[in-house]
Amino acid sequence: MQNDFDYGVLSRTAHRPSPMPDEPWLMTQTWHDLAFVHWPVDQQQLLSALPAGIELDIFEGQAWIGLVPFHMTNVAPRGVPALPWVSAFPELNVRTYVVAKERPGVYFFSLDAGNPVAVGLARSMLHLPYYSAVMSVTPRQDWYDYRSRRVGGDGMQPAELDASYRPTGPVFEPAEGTLEHFLTERYCLYTVNPEHRLLRIDIHHAPWPLQTGEIVLNTNTMIEPTGVRLPDMAPLVHFAKRQDMVAWRLMQVA
Repeated sequence: MQNDFDYGVLSRTAHRPSPMPDEPWLMTQTWHDLAFVHWPVDQQQLLSALPAGIELDIFEGQAWIGLVPFHMTNVAPRGVPALPWVSAFPELNVRTYVVAKERPGVYFFSLDAGNPVAVGLARSMLHLPYYSAVMSVTPRQDWYDYRSRRVGGDGMQPAELDASYRPTGPVFEPAEGTLEHFLTERYCLYTVNPEHRLLRIDIHHAPWPLQTGEIVLNTNTMIEPTGVRLPDMAPLVHFAKRQDMVAWRLMQVA
């Protein structure tokens, strides 16, 4: 579906940890069939993979790394209608959790996308580590078969995912103070520019409509470029059917 963005999310703000920015938002996105796949990892390994100046955020003494496959529609600047192919494509993130100036957020180690135009714009304008990939998302009964293989240059390291995931429980909103809330309810992302200045993008969405989930990982080399070793255990998995979000401009963190 295109141009079906739910603007009702703009009126749902009571759950936010901080007020919405006092300026117009600039972009819409709708995220579909998303899996949050998380592992507890060694803090020192994770810290060594982060740029200088970004503080790691931990939950009850434990650091986490996440793999997040999904696909998007309604990717468009404010006031511009969504267009086929340009505004809809798969994306796959590798992320962790950080804090700056007492604002918790997300730091992305990589963002693979099936749209080379979006990859080029995000790398040049937003200083985000986007990579082009050959990707597919195939529904199969209540499962989602997800395939991604990174392609192209830009100093990339090979990375691939071949996995199937599904929801296994009823929908719930994560309660404040829980691990699920810590891993999902984040309203900004951080990155650094070539001059190593810390930058932030604020976002807004409704509370996450989570479900417990499961995943079968046939191939997963997405974490390897970070240098962080995954534990020999099944990951923690959550699923969300849909999330509509808006994003503000990139700004320097004072």
